[in-house]
Amino acid sequence: MGDFADYARKDFDKKNVVASANNEEADVQFNVEDAKAFSAEDTVATTTGTDTSAPVVTTSSTPVTLGRGLDVGTANLVSSFQDNSGNVNLKIQRNAFIDIDCDDYTRNMLTRLGVQYVVVNGRMVVVGDPAFELANIFNRNTRRPMKEGMISPDEADALPIEKMLLETLLEKPKQPGEICYYSVPAEPIDADMNVVYHQGVFGGLLKGLGYEPKPLVEGHAVVFSELAQDDFTGIGISCGGGMFNVCVSYKSIPALSFSTSRGGDWIDRNVASVLGCSASRACGLKEKGIDLTNPQGREEEAVEIYYRNLISYTLKNIKERFESSSSMPSFPEPISIVCAGGTSMIGGFTEVFQQEFEKIQFPIAVKEIRLAEDPLYSVSKGCLVAALSESV
Repeated sequence: MGDFADYARKDFDKKNVVASANNEEADVQFNVEDAKAFSAEDTVATTTGTDTSAPVVTTSSTPVTLGRGLDVGTANLVSSFQDNSGNVNLKIQRNAFIDIDCDDYTRNMLTRLGVQYVVVNGRMVVVGDPAFELANIFNRNTRRPMKEGMISPDEADALPIEKMLLETLLEKPKQPGEICYYSVPAEPIDADMNVVYHQGVFGGLLKGLGYEPKPLVEGHAVVFSELAQDDFTGIGISCGGGMFNVCVSYKSIPALSFSTSRGGDWIDRNVASVLGCSASRACGLKEKGIDLTNPQGREEEAVEIYYRNLISYTLKNIKERFESSSSMPSFPEPISIVCAGGTSMIGGFTEVFQQEFEKIQFPIAVKEIRLAEDPLYSVSKGCLVAALSESV
């Protein structure tokens, strides 16, 4: 395996990351070949114009090399690659789907709305962002190929849906065997499950697409993406939909990695329970622009309460792991804590994180708590750094 730290220093030490003005999520396009790959009976292409341009982050000029990064998240899938201009291109799609009755009325309605679908096992299936929007309209929950950070054991259609999304996000390898680093969760400390099956399933899907798959722990990917200026020393936290993943790193070497089975979905389920609505609607409420430091009304207060509880739970687990580990390095200087992932993007997240941090006696000195430069894309970018470092 290539020298991650070396490559990341070379590529990111002098970078000035600039987010594209177009931060909209790219729509997934399906065609007849996609449908045939899953024995689908029919497919309808959108009749409206679709903006398929992905957000672009400009890095310093580097030789173009092979390699892909993939964030396999419970809530979102994010792919990244470096184009011929030396820019890092990212594509994102919500990792969800909804099945609806396969009849002429529904088929015509989706066609008029320009919503893409495929037919799987006699049901019309809408995937990605349109599925989330339809779920909110009908007050239904989306079906999720992943649950609590891993492939869902409850979804029989999880694998074909994930394969479909991966084909669209990654496209074909530039050459057979192109390296693709993909994110995997660390072993959870509060649930009786392991990542072996999940890692193997996504490795197999990527291999079937023609890539050479290599796993990278989510928290470690955040370290590579965000802590280059700190010599890759600090704490990276991936705040995902299914899990929070934590990596304590010293000079790029992970000293401690673990995950907890609480994430954005945990917040959605609990908020939905107390408000009497669907989890999808609770998620929409959370994403509409709440400020955790100034919640307005009962609904926003419910979101704030569960966010605060989740942050406190995560910090207490980090502290306990620090204090119980005999192999923890001694940090000569105060370190940074960097949070990434979609769950960290709500207004006031870092302020509430700081407030909960000050309530506990953290075992090491911390100089700052901050968000990643691009929280939603950080894990994918870290995976890309790993892939490019090995492809050089």
